[in-house]
Amino acid sequence: MKTYCDVAVPVPLRTTFTYAVPEALRGAVAPGCRVLVPFRRKTLAGVVVRMTTGERAGGAQVKDVARSLDVVPALTEKLIELGEWVAKYYLAPVGEVFRAMLPPLVEVRALREVAITGAGRAALADAARGSLLGEAGADWRALETLEKEGGTMRLERFEKLARRGAGGTGQAAQLARRGWIELRERPVGRKTRTQKIVTWNSGAEGDRNKTAPTPPGKDAEKREALRRVLEIEHGPMPISVAMRYAGVTRGFIEKLEREGLVESWEEPLDPAESAFEADFEPPANVPNEGQERALGDIRAWIEASRFTTGLLYGVTGSGKTEVYLRAVQETLARGKTAIVLVPEIALTLWMGRLCRAWFGARYEGVAVLHSALGNAERAREWWRVRRGEARVVVGTRSAVFAPVERLGLVIVDEEQEASYKQEETPRYNGRDVAIVRAKIEGATALLGSATPSMESYYRAQTGAYQLLTLAGRVAERPMALVEIVDLREEFRQTFQASPISTALRLEIAQCLEQKTQALVLINRRGYSWFVLCRSCGASVQCRNCSIAMTYHKTRQRLECHYCGATQPVPKRCPKCESQHVHFFGEGSEQLEERLREEFPGARVARLDRDTARTKRQYQQTLGAFAAGAIDILVGTQMLAKGHDFQKVTLVGVVAADASLSLPDFRAAERTFQLLTQVAGRAGRGELPGRVLVQTFYPEHYAIQDAARQDYPSFFERELHFRKMMAYPPLTALANVLVRDTALEKAIRWARQIGEYLAPFDGKELKVLGPAAAPLARLKREYRFQFLLKAVKRAVLAKTLAGAMEFCEKNDIPERAVLADMDPVSLM
Repeated sequence: MKTYCDVAVPVPLRTTFTYAVPEALRGAVAPGCRVLVPFRRKTLAGVVVRMTTGERAGGAQVKDVARSLDVVPALTEKLIELGEWVAKYYLAPVGEVFRAMLPPLVEVRALREVAITGAGRAALADAARGSLLGEAGADWRALETLEKEGGTMRLERFEKLARRGAGGTGQAAQLARRGWIELRERPVGRKTRTQKIVTWNSGAEGDRNKTAPTPPGKDAEKREALRRVLEIEHGPMPISVAMRYAGVTRGFIEKLEREGLVESWEEPLDPAESAFEADFEPPANVPNEGQERALGDIRAWIEASRFTTGLLYGVTGSGKTEVYLRAVQETLARGKTAIVLVPEIALTLWMGRLCRAWFGARYEGVAVLHSALGNAERAREWWRVRRGEARVVVGTRSAVFAPVERLGLVIVDEEQEASYKQEETPRYNGRDVAIVRAKIEGATALLGSATPSMESYYRAQTGAYQLLTLAGRVAERPMALVEIVDLREEFRQTFQASPISTALRLEIAQCLEQKTQALVLINRRGYSWFVLCRSCGASVQCRNCSIAMTYHKTRQRLECHYCGATQPVPKRCPKCESQHVHFFGEGSEQLEERLREEFPGARVARLDRDTARTKRQYQQTLGAFAAGAIDILVGTQMLAKGHDFQKVTLVGVVAADASLSLPDFRAAERTFQLLTQVAGRAGRGELPGRVLVQTFYPEHYAIQDAARQDYPSFFERELHFRKMMAYPPLTALANVLVRDTALEKAIRWARQIGEYLAPFDGKELKVLGPAAAPLARLKREYRFQFLLKAVKRAVLAKTLAGAMEFCEKNDIPERAVLADMDPVSLM
């Protein structure tokens, strides 16, 4: 009986491919294993989804699996089930889904080679007879060397030989077009990086002291410091860490190693060691009554080992993190594992540190997974989890696929955040996938937020989720006092349009006088929003996108925040040549400059994507602010959530209503969430907090309810509007985007899809479009949009699947049509 396997290959096709399993690989290929398989002219790494036996119908030729990469299957049976659900629900190619679930393939790399063909050997014979003339005659030397060395050679070396003979680059491609050589890729293994681990040899120390005691002095002090670190405080550790903790050199440790006092060995480089937390102690908090009540319910769900989804709704500063950590502790105590998801990479630093301090030593370790890790580092962390060496995983949305077994708890912190939604294929939502994974594994899913998404709170109100509430702050601290500053009235009194109102200026001055800290939020990067000609009214648009470019003063250039294009600042209008070019709007860079001018003695810093491009820069700025080395911190929404600054007594919000004008039904919800979250940064310590919200639209319900920090009232008002317009959470929504660099093609394909969808537009399904997307051109592509609404999600999924099949049958390219289920942004 022949054995076959269905392999999900990372190509943009919604199907698996069947390969035969050679006799030599029978025991090495199983569902969940990664295998190398031939696909067209390449060798790709795919995932075995299922095994079959028997003869193939029709006698179709089936290629063999080339190699198995795993001794233990990379994906468990339940993760394969989860991956297939993601592919089906989000209409994504199954191979692309499994690639997103797996770590980077660092075990193998592609070696590019050239191989001589029969035509190439014939060309060599012709060259030997002198019948090749001109430009072709010079290539025979490279071919000759290739033939002498067995017919295959690395591409880089062949190019060097060809350049010497023919005097040009890209010779391999030219010879391949002639048919003389064949270009191909061959997978080869990588070497495993190792690190030196050192430990103290106590027995050798005793023997040495008996025979030749070390005289007192500098070396004795250093030796004692190293012994204390390796034997008493920590134990075996990487030599680089030991050098740092003991304050000694590598040469000194190696000298003690030669004397027998230190022992060493090589281990695979483990990223968890590089994050060694030596001096961090988690705060010893006693849960209050509200936290204990929530923990009692969560404990019962975990003990029942039955799928439950809970929503932990707690005001800012109510101690949700304490509940998370104790819930994980309860899970681990029952022999199960836990996943903790956070919305941003920056927040993994703090949460990972907390979890390592709580669980690292006692429960076999904590793994941190996010996309900012290097490929090798991410792969090593992933395999630590797969081998069971880490029972707690902290990470961003992709950590929901962490290969833990016996999963007992999945926590999704700040569950409302849009960053849980992936914006490229597969377009999954980490929060929703976490709930499905908990259902598959029979685990508890715990969502947490001070400003839950409308969808989650609605499900909690209807009984689909269990609602847990933390109504007050820890230690009975009062909520920050929020005041709305009407900028219309400010302008009537001052006749100036400044980003810093009189009230905010006075409050900051008082803050500086009292030696406390202020945080100022402006959700706009750069110096000015856009550049406008006052003569013709034209703004400077991005050449790739239908959006105005943002002025960055420090870099002296205009930038597009969508595609990254840059250009110099024009001295004249590009359209009418006028010199009346003016900068409009204030960004974080300009606000920082204004604050420095207003308060010359204050220590002012800025935190946004321009100043914190690396993890180290982000940590340095936040660390300096937490330590009191910064008086005023200006930042974008990356400051609004998750941070606990004890000395912040003032939060100022500039342009609080800017997001209300966006063409998105979630605009009010996002404005409320941002204002409530940033208001929660004030008054978290012993001193009371104050928040000033500057706006031109003070009567809007999102701003009024955020000032009162009254989520239930906002939810009721917003739900009323959603019900009137048939938007989530009362309906299921999908966004279908048609795009191409050629406008004519995009219009033609959008019209074809519109004709297919037209008959479905009725009672069960509402089709809006096609219409130009709010960003009608993005990254040189013209974009047209359909919005599909349905009360029953199954109707929506069936219609979308049919639309994608229609596109395939009518030769509409796969990449031209983007189906986004449950979109979080309609831009």
